[in-house]
Amino acid sequence: MPGATMGLSRETLALNGGLVIDPSTKAIAPNVSMSVNNVLTPGDGAFSADGVDDLTALPFLYARWTNPTVRQLEQRLAALEATDDAVATATGVAAIGATFLTFLKKGDHLIVSDVCYAGANELARRILPDYGIEVTPVNMSRTEEVAAAFQPNTRLVHCESPCNPILRLTDLAAIAGVARRHGALMSVDSTLATPVATQPLTLGADLVIHSLTKFINGHGDTLGGVVCGRKELVEKIRSRAGVYLGASMPAMNAWLILRGIDTLFPRMRAISDSATKIATFLQGHPAVAAVAYPGLPSHPQHNLAKCQMDLFGGVLTFQVKDPATMARKLAAHLKVAHYAFSLGHQRSIVVLLDTQEMMKSTYGLTGEQLADYRRFAGDGVFRLSVGLEATDDLIADLDQAINA
Repeated sequence: MPGATMGLSRETLALNGGLVIDPSTKAIAPNVSMSVNNVLTPGDGAFSADGVDDLTALPFLYARWTNPTVRQLEQRLAALEATDDAVATATGVAAIGATFLTFLKKGDHLIVSDVCYAGANELARRILPDYGIEVTPVNMSRTEEVAAAFQPNTRLVHCESPCNPILRLTDLAAIAGVARRHGALMSVDSTLATPVATQPLTLGADLVIHSLTKFINGHGDTLGGVVCGRKELVEKIRSRAGVYLGASMPAMNAWLILRGIDTLFPRMRAISDSATKIATFLQGHPAVAAVAYPGLPSHPQHNLAKCQMDLFGGVLTFQVKDPATMARKLAAHLKVAHYAFSLGHQRSIVVLLDTQEMMKSTYGLTGEQLADYRRFAGDGVFRLSVGLEATDDLIADLDQAINA
C-alpha cells in the first residue's frame, strides 16, 4: 500500500511494495484472484467506465480492466520505478504497443532507436506507418542525431538502454532533455537493466517499459509486460489500450511475477557479478574476438554505464571468427548453459544473432547505421544471458564447448 512504503529502500519495496495482507486469512503471500468478474452493488456507479478517468478508482469489476492480483503487481512495480502508477499487460510487446497506440495517431511522428528489441522495431517500422504515423529510426547513442530528427509533429521518442542485442547505451538524461525541449514524451525500454540497475524516470523519462517475462520474473515460466509512469499518462494507457486492445495480464501471471520480484535484487546482483567474471574470462579467451558488456572498461560507453547503472546486468555478447561453426559447437556441447532464444531466466541461455540475418529479418540498417551496428556486432554476436548457476561451472562449460 502506498502509504506503507514511504521512505523504504528499493530492496524492501521489492518485497513490500503494493503488498496487501489478506483481510480474511491474514495471509502474507499475495492471493491469486482468478475470478473474471466481481459482485456489484446496484447504483454504486461501477457498471461502466464511461467518463471515468481512473479505472483503478472503481471497485473491481471485470478482470480485463482491473484485477486484485494484477493491481498488487502494478503498485509494486510503480514503487520500484519511483513513480505514481503502472499498467500491466499480457506481454512486453503489448506494453510497447499500448504505449505507441495511446500516444500516437495519424499524422504524428515517432523517433525510435534504430537498434532495439525486435518486436518494438518491427511494430514501429512495419505496422505504424500503415496507420499514418511517421517513424524515424535513430542511433540513440548520438544525442545530436536524435535532436536533428525532431519535427513539429514529433510526439514520442522511444529508446532502450542497454539495447537488445548489441548492448549499446543511451544517455537517458540527455535524450530526456531534448524531448522536453521539443514537447515530446520519452519512453524507455529498460528490460535489460531492470529497476535494480537503472530508474529511467529519475533521469527524466516519462514512461518506462519492461518485458516482465525476462529478469523481473526471472524464472522463464510466464509472460508479461508493464508501463510505469505518472498517473495521468498511465491512466491514458489503461483506459485506452487496457480496455480496447484486450492484452490484459492474467492473474496467475501476475502472481508468478510477484514471486519473482521478491528475489529480484539478490538475483540481479548475483547475476551481474557472474556476468562480469564471465565477460572477463571470454575477453581473454584465444577463440573470442570481442566481448561487449557495459561493466568492462573496454565497452565504449563504460563511463556512461557507471553514471546511470548501479550494476551492469546479466547480458553480454561475444564474437568469434566463424560464428556459424561456433553456433553448432555450442548447441551440441554445452552441458550447463542452454542454446536457446529469450533471456533473463534463472538458467543461462546463449544464441547466435547473425548480423546479415538480423538486417534481413528485423533492422534493415544501411550506411552509417549499419556501420554503427557492426562496431558492436561484427558479422554476428552470441548473446549470453547469465543465470544463477555457479560462475565457475559456467566458465568451464563455455570453455569446453568453445574448444570442442
